[in-house]
Amino acid sequence: MVPVHVALPAGDRPLASLPAPLPLDALVPGAGPWEVELGFGKGRYLLRRATEAPERRFLGVEVVAKFQQLFAARARRRGLANWLALRGEALYLLAAVLPAGFAAAVHVYFPDPWPKERHQKRRLFDPATVDLVLGLLAPGGTLAFATDFLEYGERVAAILAGVPGLTSRRLDAWPEGPRTNYEAKYAAEGRPILRLEATLAAPAAPLHPEGAAAVLA
Repeated sequence: MVPVHVALPAGDRPLASLPAPLPLDALVPGAGPWEVELGFGKGRYLLRRATEAPERRFLGVEVVAKFQQLFAARARRRGLANWLALRGEALYLLAAVLPAGFAAAVHVYFPDPWPKERHQKRRLFDPATVDLVLGLLAPGGTLAFATDFLEYGERVAAILAGVPGLTSRRLDAWPEGPRTNYEAKYAAEGRPILRLEATLAAPAAPLHPEGAAAVLA
């Protein structure tokens, strides 16, 4: 497992020095709602959102060390104080490190689709793991998702459609245009992109109906 590394505006901290679940409000003071991006890559969208919405707070998760460090360096140069960036495996962080029900929005853009069947258990969106993602959302919170791997996108749409209390819709584009470097590149190439936006009406169910048997087994 990739060691977890915590980057903050004031500097870096080892996860072992912090309690679990992470005391997010103590680490990033303020009263603004939280937004989370899982797999932020080079941080284009996360950095833009943190810059344009200083009243909100942002948490990013990225497994690639150089990308986490790149985002942290850029955010510090801009003097931003409303962010926290974690390096580590998303499913582990969702299950063991992050608190439940704290986020007003969760963003997942172009995650690894793990196309081979034997690897699909690593997917962020699977009936056995989707509860971990949705469990970050407070009631009324929104999930935004995009992928160019259409087979995976259709599977994600079907999984979300089976979640009680979650309503989702497809979008042709985001109102402000592409949100990530991948999306800008793929849109310029004319590559089809599946985008979803879902809203959680009530606290997330503990298990997806389709995945409950696998989890309990």
